[in-house]
This record gives sequence, structure tokens and C-alpha cells, in this order.
Amino acid sequence: MLMLLQVEPPADPFGGSFSGLLAQTSAFAIIILLLLLAFSLLSWTIIFRKWLTFRQIGQKSQAFISMFRKSSRLSEVSSACELYRDTPIAGIFSAGYRELNAQIKTANSADPNHPVLVDRQIVGIQRALQRASSAELSILEKGMSWLATTGSVTPFIGLLGTVVGIISAFSRLGFGGATASIQAVAPGIADALIATAAGLFAAIPAVIAYNHFVARMKNIAAEMDDFSSEFLNLVERSFS
Repeated sequence: MLMLLQVEPPADPFGGSFSGLLAQTSAFAIIILLLLLAFSLLSWTIIFRKWLTFRQIGQKSQAFISMFRKSSRLSEVSSACELYRDTPIAGIFSAGYRELNAQIKTANSADPNHPVLVDRQIVGIQRALQRASSAELSILEKGMSWLATTGSVTPFIGLLGTVVGIISAFSRLGFGGATASIQAVAPGIADALIATAAGLFAAIPAVIAYNHFVARMKNIAAEMDDFSSEFLNLVERSFS
């Protein structure tokens, strides 16, 4: 009579959980993971703040442009700019309005109630609008370089941890001689692959957010250019 022998499965070297896997992680891999965690936390903070910023800009820009087109006097629009200070278009208007008042004070006109601006003064207002647009875009670009750095660097940091971990794992396999098996090297390989996964986890959201925010910034830049042209057209009709 044949007796069936029950073969017990090999014990899980990681304790059957992700925490058990982390317990087997080397000191170098822990340093890599902490570095990637710092990249990820900072990038997610920037992503959340940028999302709120662009959300406010999208809501207030259209409201400001609508108010600008409905107002009969530029002074009324200037007084309302404080309510729309979170949108770059309000900042552009404020810069253009200040320059307009400065050019009106220096204008040589026979009728002080109806000043006339020459082409040189119109160009000065245009330059003020361009400087304001550049300043507003520089504010929006803050933090974008970190997202780009996170998206490009963290996969290589994770790869560094993976390469070092695999080297260590195969070194232990070599020292094990003929008695070494896949069970001896598996924890080291799994330990190494965690770093690659963490690097991708940090990089993918940063790249997606960076591309999305760049597209939003291009749209905002186009809106600022359109508003600057509309403001200049209004100045030329009113003071030429």
C-alpha cells in the first residue's frame, strides 16, 4: 500500500505581507526609499497647490474679463482688481492702467479733458503689458521645475537601488556555493525591485501633472496676450 507524503510549502521569506518584505530591506534600499518618498511628497504638495491655483484662475479670469467689457470706465475696473488679485489678467490690467495714467500725465494735449497719446506712448503701454505678462508667467512657473526634476530623476534613483540590490543578491548567491537556491536570492531581488517600483510611483504622477500644467499655462498665456491686445485697442480708440 502506497502512502502519500504531504509536502509542506516552503515558508514565505517575507512573512506573507508587504511589511515583512520591508523588514528584509537593506539599509541602502531604505535610504533610496526615503529619498524617493521625499521627492513624492514634495511633488504631490506642488501638484495640489498648482491645481488649486489654476482652478481659481479659471474661475476668476472669465469673471474679470466680463466685468472689464461691461464697465464704462477703466477706473471702475481698477477699483475691482483687488477682488480678482488671484488671476494674472487682473495684474496685467493694473500694470497697463498705471502706465496709461503715467503717459496721460506727460501727454501734450490742447484739451486736458481729452488727452491724446502718440504712438511712442502707446508703445510704452504695450511694453508695460508685456513685462506684466512675463512676471505673471514667472509666478505660475514656480514649482514646475521640481515636477520636471521628479519626473526625470526618480526613475534613475529607483534604478540605482535596484542595481545595487541585485548585485548584493547575486553576491550572496555566489558565496552560497552549490547549496544556494532561488529561495536564497529571491528576497534580495524583491528588495531591489521595490526601489524601481517606488521610483516609478514618484515619477508618473509628476510627469502627468507637469504636462497638464504646461498646457494650462499655455492657455493662460494666450488669454493674457488676447487681453493685452484688447486693452491696447481700447486705449487707442479712447486716447488717439
